Amino acid sequence: MMSKSIGIWIDHEKAFVVTLREGREDVMRIESNVEGRVRLPGGGPTLVVPEGRPEHRHTQHLRLFYRDVAETVKDAARLYIFGPGEAKGEFVKELRKSKALATRIAAIETADKMTERQMAAKVRSFFAKSGENTRKCEGRR
Repeated sequence: MMSKSIGIWIDHEKAFVVTLREGREDVMRIESNVEGRVRLPGGGPTLVVPEGRPEHRHTQHLRLFYRDVAETVKDAARLYIFGPGEAKGEFVKELRKSKALATRIAAIETADKMTERQMAAKVRSFFAKSGENTRKCEGRR
């Protein structure tokens, strides 16, 4: 039975998965291992085509990272996604490819960099305020 509430702080370099279950919390860090974007010197029309290949590789690595994170949270009852920049939106697009995971997204918010303790506190607070708890789905048929 799905009874986990999970918060995910994500950027292009890493994700922190905060799992709340039965009064416990666990924090897991997942590194993206994505190489930085390649910037080629110069300009001009001859550099337009070569620039696309490294960018494509960067995008593919990010997709694999997002899929790894999605695989980690596949048994969540509810997902709260937060973080700085564009990564959270890109990750949500990846989650929406799965009908099961798409329906479990509780909220998406912008958040600055924070410590693991701050992330865990934010996830606890979010699920407490939203009325989510690990027993919410148990009495329903």
